[in-house]
Amino acid sequence: MFQIKTILALLPLFLSASVASPSARKNLETRESCEYTCGSTCYWASDVSAAQAKGYSLYESGETVHDYPHEYHDYEGFDFPVDGTYYEYPIMSDFDVYDGGSPGADRVIFNGDDELAGLITHTGASGDDFVACTSS
Repeated sequence: MFQIKTILALLPLFLSASVASPSARKNLETRESCEYTCGSTCYWASDVSAAQAKGYSLYESGETVHDYPHEYHDYEGFDFPVDGTYYEYPIMSDFDVYDGGSPGADRVIFNGDDELAGLITHTGASGDDFVACTSS
C-alpha cells in the first residue's frame, strides 16, 4: 500500500516534467540561447534551422503546404545578408515545424541556394506588412 501511495504522490511531478509548455522549454533546456526574437518569441538556432530545412525541402521538390513556401517579394525593403530570390516559410511560436493550418505571424526567409536571409514577423507591423525580428 505504501508503494502505491508514493507512486500516486509522485505522479504529478512526472507528468508536469514530461508535458512542458513552450515557456518552460526555455527553463528546462539551456543548451542554446536566443538567436532571433519575433515579438516576444525567442527562437533558437535549431528552431530556425528546422523551419528553413522544411521550407527549402518543399521548395526544392516543388511542393507546398498551404501555399508555403512561396516567393517573398520584400516590399518592405529589408537589407538581407544574402542575395534573392527570397522564399518565406512559417516558423511557429509553439516551436513545432509548420505542417499546415494557420501560419502564425513569423516567417523564416531563405533564398534558392538555401541561405538564411533572416526572420520577419507581422507582430508590430501595420496591415499585412512585416517587420524584422531582432537577432542576437
